[in-house]
Amino acid sequence: MTKWMNKPISALHDLLVKGKVTPLDLVEDCIRGIEKDRCNSFEATCFDKARAEAKRITQVKEEEYLKGIPFLAKDNFSTKGVETTASSRILEGYVPLYDATAVSRLRRAGMILVAKTTMDELAMGGTGTTGHKGVTTNPYDATRIVGGSSCGSAAAVSQGIAPLALGSDTGDSVRKPASYSQTVGFKATWGRISRFGLFPFATSMDAVGFFTRNVKDASYVLTALSGRDKMDMSSSSRKRERYQNYVLEHRTLKRVGYFRHVLDSIQDETIRKSYLDLLHALSEKGYEVLAYDYPEALLDALYPTYMILSCAESTSNNANLDGIRFGPRPDGTPQTYAQYMTMARTSGFSDMIKRRFVIGGFSLLSANQEEMFNRAQKARRMIVDEMNRFFDSIDYLVLPASYSKPPHLDELTTAWSTKPDFLDNILTIGNFGGYPSLTLPLGVEDGLPFGINVTGRNFEDGYVLSLGGEIESIVQRCDIIAQEVK
Repeated sequence: MTKWMNKPISALHDLLVKGKVTPLDLVEDCIRGIEKDRCNSFEATCFDKARAEAKRITQVKEEEYLKGIPFLAKDNFSTKGVETTASSRILEGYVPLYDATAVSRLRRAGMILVAKTTMDELAMGGTGTTGHKGVTTNPYDATRIVGGSSCGSAAAVSQGIAPLALGSDTGDSVRKPASYSQTVGFKATWGRISRFGLFPFATSMDAVGFFTRNVKDASYVLTALSGRDKMDMSSSSRKRERYQNYVLEHRTLKRVGYFRHVLDSIQDETIRKSYLDLLHALSEKGYEVLAYDYPEALLDALYPTYMILSCAESTSNNANLDGIRFGPRPDGTPQTYAQYMTMARTSGFSDMIKRRFVIGGFSLLSANQEEMFNRAQKARRMIVDEMNRFFDSIDYLVLPASYSKPPHLDELTTAWSTKPDFLDNILTIGNFGGYPSLTLPLGVEDGLPFGINVTGRNFEDGYVLSLGGEIESIVQRCDIIAQEVK
């Protein structure tokens, strides 16, 4: 257990301002935590550089909320001078010459990068088991998954190794692991945070996300990360906001909605009861809680739509990984470029990546585009249109972030799902529409955490965080009551 790193940023900031600790103290504490990591959470480290940066910070002022605080970055964020592999063998040895915008903005705020975290290879997968350094396990039970693809970031924050870790979210890659690890996981509105320097998976759905220990910290981090970036033409030109003001001033909208069919489908009684109790508590606090009949057919379409579109985009985005520009040379003596690329990609990619590229390539063939890719695009449009109708009359969608305990590692299968499973894929709605979405802790079952998710309208990130703060206070009060009863 670390001495300071298990505290939220807010507590560490107070210690720095009062001079009770130094940035170097915090960096050394973070390094000790990394060295004691028990979940296989890390890809690369930059300890010497972090120590040097910490030594240069001699004072932290009250308004410098993030200055002097260590942070971690998922291994698909470009980091200058630090190996960045996206947990794939094909990128082994690649050392970028520049920082991703998200990394550079945290550095500009005074934060100190200490290490890169593990992930599912190329950010594909939701289990934390496909990276080239092996399985990343759940801090609460080493026989279970912590989720993915941002597995290392979730596990590290959960273990108390750092108070902030960057992740990326294409389907639920930050928000589902947050539920499994009892952390706060936030995905901003698409375009609110620059994706420059983030390795692309499915560009139309990729979003920068991050893990913190509480909602207040998340609001400060979003303020530091958001804003237009000339290096990313898809980044929004909307004026930057001070998102912490929404949380500190309790600025919330008042209509909370849930999907009736989702509620009826929850099988885990502990999660179902906690969810209903929360909705009741929000009602008692003056929120209007409304049921919405989201079409079941569109819920069933979530998984196949996501798989077709994400595989197609990833196939195109990763076409440059041919073994020439990056990674180790393939064995053998290829005679042509095609042979060289085939050998490099065969040895450089895991079976899961190969399968996804096959599906993506197949769906993009001219003979298949109308039946597969174009139909998936139309399904996405219908899903988002219905979600926008939901937001015409309701301010927030509040749903469980996970509907069961994290699976055991030996329960995982490589087989594709043969039936619609919308409960496990419900959070993809946030990526289809680019909506801001937040997961935070809700409860514990058999020693394993589960979370609640809040999704809001595009660019209402502040309101989403503020409602998250309200829920956080409700859950904390309930925990206190439970402890007193025991």
